[in-house]
Amino acid sequence: MTDIAFLVCSALSRQGFHAVLTGGSAATYYAPLAYQSGDLDFVITLKGVGGDAALAKLGFARKGDFYRHADSPFLLEFPQGPLAVGDDLITDWSAARRGDEILYVLSPTDCCRDRLASYLFWNDFSGLDQAIAVFQAQAQHVDLNIIKDWCQRERQSQKFNLFTSRIGIKI
Repeated sequence: MTDIAFLVCSALSRQGFHAVLTGGSAATYYAPLAYQSGDLDFVITLKGVGGDAALAKLGFARKGDFYRHADSPFLLEFPQGPLAVGDDLITDWSAARRGDEILYVLSPTDCCRDRLASYLFWNDFSGLDQAIAVFQAQAQHVDLNIIKDWCQRERQSQKFNLFTSRIGIKI
């Protein structure tokens, strides 16, 4: 999945797009041994021209709301922006480089918030598990104070407390 994410993001970047990897695919990027997404979700934050052509050169064909490649089990999806977690707009993300390739991806902190959102708003415990996996894999890069403040603004402090108790940290 990571190879495809770098390939797609790099091809779109060369066309002037900033496509940020988000959702479960960002969680897979940060915690590949703990969670495997079945698709790659990118939110376009800056639009260029020729995105469909760039994806076609990679072998991806549009099928309704997603793109499919004959040799890949992963679908590409481009959910409508803006890039946000709850009511918080995300204006900064990580940029990982690998040779001449680039991957824009939610920061580990925002990835935790994104995965926690499904737990906070829909009681989806798989989202909680994904947030825990990302935290465990990226603890040194996750700012729990940002997550705590966000949970408080979303009136979800009790669910934040469950998250921190599961990761073994009291804030």
